[in-house]
Amino acid sequence: MIPFNKPFLTGKEAHYMYQAVYTGKLSGNGVFTKKCQLFFEEHYAFKKALMATSCTDALEMAAILCDIKPGDEVIVPSYTFVSSALAFVRQGARIVFADSCSDNPNIDADKIEALITERTKVIVPVHYAGVACDMDKVMEVAEKYNLLVVEDAAQAIDSFYKGRPLGSIGHLAAFSFHETKNIISGEGGLLVINDERFIRRAEIIWEKGTNRSEFFRGEVNKYGWVDTGSSFLPSETVSAFLYAQLENLDMIQDRRKAIWEQYYEGLKHLEDKGFVHLPNLPEYATNNAHMFYLVCRSLEERTTLIKYLKDNGVLSVFHYLSLHLSGYYKANYTEIPHLPFCDRFADCLLRLPMFYELKDEEIKIVVDLIDEFYKSRG
Repeated sequence: MIPFNKPFLTGKEAHYMYQAVYTGKLSGNGVFTKKCQLFFEEHYAFKKALMATSCTDALEMAAILCDIKPGDEVIVPSYTFVSSALAFVRQGARIVFADSCSDNPNIDADKIEALITERTKVIVPVHYAGVACDMDKVMEVAEKYNLLVVEDAAQAIDSFYKGRPLGSIGHLAAFSFHETKNIISGEGGLLVINDERFIRRAEIIWEKGTNRSEFFRGEVNKYGWVDTGSSFLPSETVSAFLYAQLENLDMIQDRRKAIWEQYYEGLKHLEDKGFVHLPNLPEYATNNAHMFYLVCRSLEERTTLIKYLKDNGVLSVFHYLSLHLSGYYKANYTEIPHLPFCDRFADCLLRLPMFYELKDEEIKIVVDLIDEFYKSRG
């Protein structure tokens, strides 16, 4: 069976975790936490990077920093993971869902302005599959209406928009290192702060509402409870695991991109014949090969293809369900928006196996099976 995902180990993870254990500093913000944060700040020119226990927690920190109050509105794409919305819901926000683009699952930046009201506070562009949203348009409308932008870059490590690293453009950004991502630590995340207004408070929120980080740097002679916050700081062993991955970032990315290209070349003829749609990469975006997906012509076709692949030893999976059609949203909101492109991706998008150790011959098996499936359907 060819799995959908297999976490890749560089070989140094356990070694660094062992080192972390024997430093006697396990609770976080030790040597490896600082190494990871410095890597992101130097490699991608993020103003401030803070390791978090998950991307969800990083988004929750962002929602606190945005000073979300009950009744504030936050614009979020409906085709995304629930955390993109939930982090703001927990602060009392009303979520306003936006549709996807017609040719890719990202938020349609041209439709954002029509959703803005006097209560709008934040826009949350989600870089689906690591492919950049149209950030110039997002930032222009945010500046026009004095809104904050939180990039959900969960899938977007080492991807760029017009030469700028994703996560460096919005006021804040969040990344994921879940085991399904390019760079992993099992569970884990990162909050990026690009606006200096939020740096000091971010550290306080990160440290359970205390100014403990300032105390450890010798900036205050004692620390105490000064703000809201929570236990967002991951253990040192999580950062140690992640650092082994970061040391091999280029190697991991090169292999994933090679896999992505083999899929694309192998399946392009099916797109040319109108059977499927393959990922669309706008000119302004790079490809970090987070995933490879195809878009089927109907829900029935996707369901049948998933079964066909599974019956032949290949695990493929669909992705998000439309959040605006979720039970929670319907129970708490009276008006359900019509978002046809979002719903199309929810019904028709199919993700193929994608992981570092996927062999060339396994990629060929997947491609050949999909080819056979569509030949059998005429």
